[in-house]
Amino acid sequence: MQYKKTKLKNGLRIVTAPMENTETATVVVMVGVGSRYESEKEAGLSHFIEHMFFKGTEKRPTALDISEELDAIGGEFNAFTGKDMTGYYAKASAENFDVALDVVADMYLNSKIEEEEIQREKGTIIQELNMYEDNPQRNVGDVFEKILYDRNNLGREIVGYKKTINSFKRKDFIDYMKRFYVANDTVVCVAGKIDEKKVIDQIKKYFSKMPKGKKPAIEKVKESQTKPQVKIKFKKTDQTHFILGNRAFKRNHKDRFALGLLATILGGNMSSRLFIEVRERRGLAYYVRTATESFDDCGYIETQSGVEHKNLEKAIEVILIEYRKMTVEKVSEKELKKAKDYLKGKGVMGFEASDEVAMFFVDQEVKKEKIMTLEEVFAKIDAVTAEDIQRVAKKIFTKNGLNLAIIGPHKNGKKLEKLLKT
Repeated sequence: MQYKKTKLKNGLRIVTAPMENTETATVVVMVGVGSRYESEKEAGLSHFIEHMFFKGTEKRPTALDISEELDAIGGEFNAFTGKDMTGYYAKASAENFDVALDVVADMYLNSKIEEEEIQREKGTIIQELNMYEDNPQRNVGDVFEKILYDRNNLGREIVGYKKTINSFKRKDFIDYMKRFYVANDTVVCVAGKIDEKKVIDQIKKYFSKMPKGKKPAIEKVKESQTKPQVKIKFKKTDQTHFILGNRAFKRNHKDRFALGLLATILGGNMSSRLFIEVRERRGLAYYVRTATESFDDCGYIETQSGVEHKNLEKAIEVILIEYRKMTVEKVSEKELKKAKDYLKGKGVMGFEASDEVAMFFVDQEVKKEKIMTLEEVFAKIDAVTAEDIQRVAKKIFTKNGLNLAIIGPHKNGKKLEKLLKT
């Protein structure tokens, strides 16, 4: 998969990735700002801005005008807000891609952000916040990050608080966007069946006048954990949801590929160690999975599951046993090859879709990483040895570095802290 990178005079970056065997094209506009850039009074503003971009521009005055135009071509469109980035995208048939590009560019550059719409949208976002609160399987991730990053904005929920959501005025949006929505921190990526030169010219026409700026720095995470930590969010639920994990590597760490394989072997698929031990052999859970997350300055590995309340300790014990095994026993060549082939297979399948390709490239570029092709990623995966995985496991899976987040009808955190120390 070949790609081309173009940089405008204002610093805006364009990444194009033509694809032959598809009839679709996708545009993603991503800016390198998310909830961790907000002050406490601005909590939730990045996410609120994402909502407001769908509320109308001068050219398309209402939310209906935007959605009708994209629906009329059978397009898929949405947006997302993370801790350190916000993205807007649309996917359409190649013949209708000009419309998708025009709509997304118009939303990103020309949204009206009207006070009346802000007041109306507050209700929608508070209902979204309530929805997350009623979904412990999702909300337990916020509890886990609160343990790790309690004294940093990274530990705050992306959606913000009801208090801040209700406090926002139009000026808050405009001031925030002037600080952070700048050309030199914006990336436009297009992948699919495209005329590359034409697309680059169109993007230049839309974005060349976007102002550049210097966004404020963020407070970096200071990690100094010396003992296991447990945080329980008491809630009367039918099932206990929990995450058990350790601090790991920041975004560009040299061992990130070994860590990814470690997570895959532990709980990345239906033949992984934890899926077999927790679900298939003991029937403790319907789902159990291990994953990693990374930011510019920190990262973690986590295992999440949902169990009967009475089986919480038993499930934790099984996971801890598998964590320890990774530190004392090298994985077999067969198991390592299976994990490598799984990750590469997922990568190849993803590259059949223009939206997956666009996300692959824009994600790397907005993080200011050196863009790696899929082949280069595969080479890094193939280079990982069983010794690398054991070395990483020994470094990551320490007793004093364990963190446990729980949502369910539990109160005895001391008992669980003791379990983590055994």
